[in-house]
Amino acid sequence: MRASNFSISDTLCAGILAVCVAAPASAQDFSISSERLANIEEPLATEIAGVTIEAAGVVDARLDYDLEGMFDDEDVIDPGVIGNFSVNASTQLGNRWDVGVAYFGQYENGLGVSGYTDNIAGFISGAYGTVLAGEVMNLVREETRRVRGIGNADLRFDDALGAAQNWGGGYVGQFGPSRLSALVDEDGNYDVGFVYERPSGKAGYRYAARFTDAPFVAADGITQFDSNALTGTFEYMYSRSILNVGAGYELLQAGPIDAQRWFVSGGWQRQWGAFTTSVEGHFGEIEGQAEKSGAFGLSYGFARGLSLNLGVNHSDAQVEVGGVQILDEAETSATTSVRFGF
Repeated sequence: MRASNFSISDTLCAGILAVCVAAPASAQDFSISSERLANIEEPLATEIAGVTIEAAGVVDARLDYDLEGMFDDEDVIDPGVIGNFSVNASTQLGNRWDVGVAYFGQYENGLGVSGYTDNIAGFISGAYGTVLAGEVMNLVREETRRVRGIGNADLRFDDALGAAQNWGGGYVGQFGPSRLSALVDEDGNYDVGFVYERPSGKAGYRYAARFTDAPFVAADGITQFDSNALTGTFEYMYSRSILNVGAGYELLQAGPIDAQRWFVSGGWQRQWGAFTTSVEGHFGEIEGQAEKSGAFGLSYGFARGLSLNLGVNHSDAQVEVGGVQILDEAETSATTSVRFGF
């Protein structure tokens, strides 16, 4: 049988744009992973001895093309595969609280990366929300972010640079059209978010705001900044289209270095029958030095869970402040893949 609307992996919007732009009212609907690939299908579910077990997965076979390397006589094509799965088990206590464990794992091989990563968290849900403990560092980000691009689109820098680390505790609660989220990790870093969503005739809109106090390791791999960031997003949905915009301000501090960062991102998505497309752009500055990125995504659904995907992504940011290389990235690439979700 198919389960209800609980998934710990990220929600991908292809084919169901109007559904996935915001978290539903269920207190158990949360994400502990920030991976871009996810199953758009509802998870499979079964019940064993009073415990509901839900599972879903994705396999993505891909080819990555280094578009800049084409002009430098370099090896520009890199095959790879990404596979992930989510499993959660929960049961209801006599007081009607739901108690369970959520797990997300992903294996990736390609572009010089080969390995397995995972996240796990336990949770207790009731009428006033869900309390979590475990690897919940992505909880608030996934609640408040702009909807991601389609297919293999990957817009770089579209977030605060600082991020919570390691294990911690979190909370998610739904109160009418408003949704609250918060987390604190074991080092005292914290993240809080607020989302407000309402329909408006045949359309709908969604506001989100987030404040982050967390560390950021610069591109030099050594210098660690303390980050304080305020970000916000707005999304407007009509028929099969989504327009969205995000903006943020961030203060980075490390010893005598104080660097101010601001950014603006925007995107448009549209479903055309079996095709879904997205276009996104980002511009920001750190102490007057620019960071830029863009992404185009396309997905074509062959059958339930099976799709052909394309992404063209560009990023450019070389930022140095006080002798520290904060960002160092310049890349233009394209990715095609066949994806199957189950």
